[in-house]
Amino acid sequence: MTETHVSYASRPETEMPLSARMIVLVAAFLGWMCAGVIMVIIPLCGREATISFLGPGREADVGTWFARYICAFLLGAAAGGLLFGWLGDRIGRARAMGLSILCYSIVTGVTYFVQSPTQLMILRFIACMGVGGMWPNGISLASEAWSGVSRPLLAGLIGTSANLGFVLLARIASYKAITPDDWRWVMIAGSIPAFLGMVILFVVPESRRWLAARQLSPSPRVATRGTATRGNEAVANVSPVREVFRPPLLSRTVIGICLGTIPLLGNWGGGNWLVPWAGKVGESPQVNDAFLKGRTQTARSAGGAIGALLGGWIASLMGRRKAYFLFSITSLAATAHVFHSLTPLDASFLFWVFVVGFVGTIYFGWLPLYLPELFPTRVRATGSGVSFNFGRLATAAGVLGVGTLMQWYDGDYARVGQITSLTFALGMIVICFAPDTSKKQLED
Repeated sequence: MTETHVSYASRPETEMPLSARMIVLVAAFLGWMCAGVIMVIIPLCGREATISFLGPGREADVGTWFARYICAFLLGAAAGGLLFGWLGDRIGRARAMGLSILCYSIVTGVTYFVQSPTQLMILRFIACMGVGGMWPNGISLASEAWSGVSRPLLAGLIGTSANLGFVLLARIASYKAITPDDWRWVMIAGSIPAFLGMVILFVVPESRRWLAARQLSPSPRVATRGTATRGNEAVANVSPVREVFRPPLLSRTVIGICLGTIPLLGNWGGGNWLVPWAGKVGESPQVNDAFLKGRTQTARSAGGAIGALLGGWIASLMGRRKAYFLFSITSLAATAHVFHSLTPLDASFLFWVFVVGFVGTIYFGWLPLYLPELFPTRVRATGSGVSFNFGRLATAAGVLGVGTLMQWYDGDYARVGQITSLTFALGMIVICFAPDTSKKQLED
């Protein structure tokens, strides 16, 4: 493994063998797809798990715990993005990606044994640290392995992979019901990617850009504060975390965090309520359709898979800022329509859930393209991880507020969704302050 890394570092980037690039792409795709399986676990079974702990007839409390689970995911992913992003810049993207996958899969398997909402929430936090760590390392590794010409397609492929994970688990739930008496099997399914994590540790080649940057960097034992430059080669003598939070990168980090927060809050704090809403309606005695929830998640995830695939391409065609503005206004319109005008029993409900998934998740084909462009190679994993995952901190606070709204409106999912859909309006404002990187290549 070490010999392979050294040989890559001695060549120009364009000479990296196609077979090695394909291994990197497949690993990043599968790693983020499996992370999607982990992310969708709570939307699919969080309500049923909580009912099994608390008993039936406590919908407002169930909604509050659902918000706490989402918050645990967001905070865990933010912490994991920082920790594993730092590891990616220190020990290599491939190793950090493999460790991230092992984290989210093994801890999800342990969650099979929880006996209370508190235990479930704690283990979700730990598992989702791995989810947060997978994103910056997978994106950085893939972005650095492939040329700029291929990156819009690359961003779309990786952006859509998580949604394929959503669809995979949702389709299973469409045939095997998730009920308060039978929900733990989902955790076993979430543990299977541990095998992928082990394979990545031993098979996936390391980023040559990262290796070259490490060769240019001085030994940590002799490093001093500040940054020395030689031509176009910047050698950072401070930690990656410090560097992204100080000038000249601080402004880019703040913009990146804001741009990552909008779709996260809009989707996790708003769109995610579509699934438990459908589950509540489907379980009512008048409807008695335990699979409505699974079909709803499938429709949303299928739309998301297509949207994320096209996000990078649209950003490349229109420009980064115009595309983000378009995503924001269409997401606002579609989400507001569903929560204001429809119910899960309407004939057009699943179609519009598909549309919400499409326009709400198209951001996640845009973000893998744009965020790496904000940062140089030496801090790319850290900067991308901080930008994407620190947005989860603000989103977590918003989701806790949504949990309070659930109490105020006595478990009225539609009313809460009407309020949270307004989040997308902020995207039309924030993007006006973002730098346009449309005509730039990745910075070394």
